[in-house]
Order: sequence, then C-alpha cells, then structure tokens
Amino acid sequence: MNSTTAPTDASVRAADLKAIEQVVATIEHSQVHELPDEFLGLFRSDAIWTTAHGKLLTGLDEIAAFTRRALPGSMANGSVRYELVDVLFIRPDVAAVKARGQYLTLDGEPTGNPTSPLYVMAKEDGRWLLTANQNTEQLPG
Repeated sequence: MNSTTAPTDASVRAADLKAIEQVVATIEHSQVHELPDEFLGLFRSDAIWTTAHGKLLTGLDEIAAFTRRALPGSMANGSVRYELVDVLFIRPDVAAVKARGQYLTLDGEPTGNPTSPLYVMAKEDGRWLLTANQNTEQLPG
C-alpha cells in the first residue's frame, strides 16, 4: 500500500463513527423486528447491561436469557426509534456512545418517557461490540 491509499486518522475515525452508528441502527432494527439473535450478536461475551428499569445483567448468557424472554412480543403494540447523540473516543478502540431512544405507538406517536442509553463499545477484530451499557428512562423535568 502506498501513501496515497493508506488510511488517514481522519478516515479511520470516520469509518469507526459509521460502524458505531450502524451498531445503534442494528439495536433499533433488532428490537423493532424482535430479533434476539441479531441483538445478542452485538455484545462481547463478558458484557454488562443495565435495563431501563435497573436490572443488571452480567455476561452474554444472562443478557441472552433476559432478551429471549423480553424481546419476543415486545413490539406487538408499537415500535422504538434510536438516535445517535454523541460519541466520545476514550481510546481508539473504546468509545462511550450516547443515544436517545423513544418508544412509539403503532401510529408512530411517542409513548412513555424517552430513554437515554449509554453504550461503552470496544473495537475487537474490526467490530464495535457492546461492552458496558445502561439504558436509562428519562424522567420529565
């Protein structure tokens, strides 16, 4: 590879941002379409997840057991939308990712309080994976 085709720091950062945005989009897609395996494929095996209601799940086995119970049927009366808000690169291979979530009626109207997820992602073998995560309900005021 010559210098004209070598990736620059800016191009690597842009690719990482695009990949992180895709992880957030896949979270939305897997939840909207109730696809536990797609959702679970986004996690490291040793990940932790705290649900919007404060339930701590440690490791992929616990996250999987919860997801397989909670996700199927969860979108029968609505949908969810996630928006990437901010990314802080802690290191080139670790990022704190802030998103905004909103559950919706079948007509696309907001229902309940929005959520304010924080995903700490690690880049491993070229993939950004969910590592330490908390989905917090955002209360009014």
